[in-house]
Amino acid sequence: MSRPVRGSASYRAVLALPHARALFATATLARLSYGLLSLPLLLAVRAGTGSYAVAGAAAGLFGLTSAVLGPYRSRLVERRRGTLPALTAVYGTLLGCLAAGSALGMPAGLAVGLAVLAGVFPPPVGPLMRTRWGEMAGSDAQRQAALSLDAVTESTVFAVGPVLGGLLTAATSAPLSLAATAAVACTGFTAFAAVLGPAAKAPARADGRTEGRRRPGPPAAPGFGALLLTVLGSGTAPALAEVGIVAARGAAVAGPLMALCATGGAIGGLVYGRVRWSAAPRRRLPALGALAAACYALPAAAPALAAVAVGLLLAGACSDTLMITAYLQVDTLIPAGSRTEASAWINTAYNLGSAMGSAVAGIMISRYGPAPAFPTAAAVLALSTGLAVLLRTRRAAVRVTAGGDLPL
Repeated sequence: MSRPVRGSASYRAVLALPHARALFATATLARLSYGLLSLPLLLAVRAGTGSYAVAGAAAGLFGLTSAVLGPYRSRLVERRRGTLPALTAVYGTLLGCLAAGSALGMPAGLAVGLAVLAGVFPPPVGPLMRTRWGEMAGSDAQRQAALSLDAVTESTVFAVGPVLGGLLTAATSAPLSLAATAAVACTGFTAFAAVLGPAAKAPARADGRTEGRRRPGPPAAPGFGALLLTVLGSGTAPALAEVGIVAARGAAVAGPLMALCATGGAIGGLVYGRVRWSAAPRRRLPALGALAAACYALPAAAPALAAVAVGLLLAGACSDTLMITAYLQVDTLIPAGSRTEASAWINTAYNLGSAMGSAVAGIMISRYGPAPAFPTAAAVLALSTGLAVLLRTRRAAVRVTAGGDLPL
């Protein structure tokens, strides 16, 4: 990777952009509802049905539905901004119904069905906020600082949210904490929608009409598929490592170690946003993927606790800056009018990678023990990064020889 050069936008300057403070504050409140949700949802369904198995299924299906449909909700809101309040109302109502049913007792099928329905409607605050940062920023340096601040804030909210959700549940009850989470969601998303502003218009085509891509799947922009492949690997690796640490060292040690990984991500993201890099984001991404793979390889080569701690601290920094770099590429790869959806596809790729990593880790550890977890995490990241580079190289070669682009 190229060495950084001096000169960047400050976070104070980013927050001084028109409407930035209001957007940042309301988006943070809306995101807090997502951070709060995990424990109240799980424990409320457990209280309402009397089964942890049902509660786990409901929480898992909620997360899966939300992740898979996230890009399509983002596409809808990007094209019809007026649907955001409707999504907020339906989402809050479904969470409220789930909270009421949990307090009164309800059948397992109803609990799972309500959780799945709720997963259809969460408003896409993260993708919308990242798109607005790109629209507000006056330079590449401002955009990098804005997206770094946004990523660190989102990570912090998702780290603090479960703690607050657990404390709220302990102080009241699981159904009441779920109802409070629904209230926070409605308040946050309504306030965010009020200050969001109009959507950017899609670029006009030669025939005067706007581009209207209706097919399912990610945007068919050259290079975007390769970017998603790298992000998929970056989501798989930490999930593999986390399950491996729990199996090898127990929850008491795994908790602080994973908190160290999150701390590394926050520090790395803040530092990254304040540096003006001489290399373009598309060149930084594979370098960060390779560095993250090396960080996971360190505990594999030296399994002492100190080495694991250092490796996870650095891996967190590399992984979070990799995600920031991926978001930075959306404005260069994707035309206006589709960037919110593209940002949501990055989230979906990461979440699917995380789910795959947890599943693979469980199967692998049951057969071979926890030792292969870190080597596998490093290998997955290295493989996904290498394949992404090969795809981009192939696209560039075809473009030179045939005078066109391949949508990879």
